[in-house]
Amino acid sequence: MKTVLATASLALALLLSLPQPARAQTPSDSRQAIEGIVESFRKAIVDKDEAGFMKLFLREDITWVGVYTDGSIDRYHAGMKDPKAPRPPKFFSSSPRKFIANIAKASEPRAETFDNVRIDSDGDVAQVWFDYSFLAGGYKQNWGKESWQLVRTEAGWKIAAVVWSMEDNPVPRPAKTVRN
Repeated sequence: MKTVLATASLALALLLSLPQPARAQTPSDSRQAIEGIVESFRKAIVDKDEAGFMKLFLREDITWVGVYTDGSIDRYHAGMKDPKAPRPPKFFSSSPRKFIANIAKASEPRAETFDNVRIDSDGDVAQVWFDYSFLAGGYKQNWGKESWQLVRTEAGWKIAAVVWSMEDNPVPRPAKTVRN
């Protein structure tokens, strides 16, 4: 009998020492946590917080792709000195680190606004879709739709991909006035 109890105790101890599966998140838990990621992303841009920004991502080499609208490409091409020059590419790839590094080194404030945010999640994967505007020193530089893919890891929700459309502002940025 002592052997059976000792074996049962050992088996129970081994089971309790195994890593426990993550608690399933309810849709409400997921939504709240993902809204926190959206706010942290926004705040890191405003604060030029490179370390805080990078903590939001699954890895540094996630998909990070912007797609210019046809109107933006047409305006850019029309403004080129050589009309025979090739049209600019439709899209570009970069990385979260390059994005936040450019923001951090900018002398003027930067901000991104998020409107009409939609979140769809099953508790383990999620998509966030929203209208955005990017502001440089108060000037609305570009806007469009943005989509994030997220995964829930042991460390919480992480952004695994960012893809967006980009309409460059056709109104030239006002010249800075110099005051004496």
